[in-house]
Amino acid sequence: MQRRHILRTGAAATAATALGLGTSSTAASAAPAAEQKRERTRELRVHTVLFDAVEEQDFAGPVEVLGILADADKRPIKQSFVTADGPRTVRTSSGMHIDVRDPWAPQDADVLLVPGGGYGKGSGVDDEIRRGVLPRALARAERPGLIMGGICTGVMVMSAAKITRGRPCTTHFAAREDLAKEGGKLTYGRVVDDGDLITCGGVTSGLDLALWLAERLYGPQAALRAEMVLEYERRGTVWRAKS
Repeated sequence: MQRRHILRTGAAATAATALGLGTSSTAASAAPAAEQKRERTRELRVHTVLFDAVEEQDFAGPVEVLGILADADKRPIKQSFVTADGPRTVRTSSGMHIDVRDPWAPQDADVLLVPGGGYGKGSGVDDEIRRGVLPRALARAERPGLIMGGICTGVMVMSAAKITRGRPCTTHFAAREDLAKEGGKLTYGRVVDDGDLITCGGVTSGLDLALWLAERLYGPQAALRAEMVLEYERRGTVWRAKS
C-alpha cells in the first residue's frame, strides 16, 4: 500500500473522519464557506529545479507533500523536475543520478522551487553561483503570477539572481549573514512568505514550506491531511507579509 493512499483505509480513515479530514465530497461540503472559497481548483504546475550536488532532502520533502495532495487528496497538481540547462542527468549530493526529462520552461509553471546543495567552496550551490547559468535563468523567470520558493541554501542561488534583494527572506543559518550582505531583508521565521517569494531555512524546512503552501492554496485541512500521512508536524513559525 502506498503511503499517500493510507487515509483511504483502516484505522487511518477512521481517525481522519474523526478529525474532519475525510476525502469525501460530504466532508468537503462541511468545510467553512470561506475556506472553500479560497481553495485552488485549477491545476497547479510545480517545477523543481535540480543541479549537480543538489541536496536530496531539500527537494524530496516538497515533492512528497505535493504528491500526497495529488494522490490521496485528489488535487490537480503536476510536478516536474527541470534544470537550467534543459533535459540531462543530474548527480545529487549523495551520488544518485536523476534523469531530468522536462525542458526549462518557467513560463509554464505556477510554482518554481529552488532547493539547496550545501554551502561554501566546492558545494553545489557555490558551483551554480560561480557558473552563473542558473542565477541568470532564475532572474529571467520572474513574472507576475509565478511563486518562487527557495529552500535552505537554494535561497542563495536566488540571491545571486537578485531576487531576494530588499525582500523579507531566510535561509540556512550558515548562509544568513551572506544573505543579508547581499541585500536580503533577513527575517527569522522557519518559513518566510512575501507573496510571490517564499523562503525557508534548514535542510528539513522544505517540508514546512510545502505544507505552508498547501495551506495557503488549498486550506488548512489539506495541510493537516498531508501532515497525518507523513506523521510529521510542522516546525517553527511562518512569517507572512501583510496582504
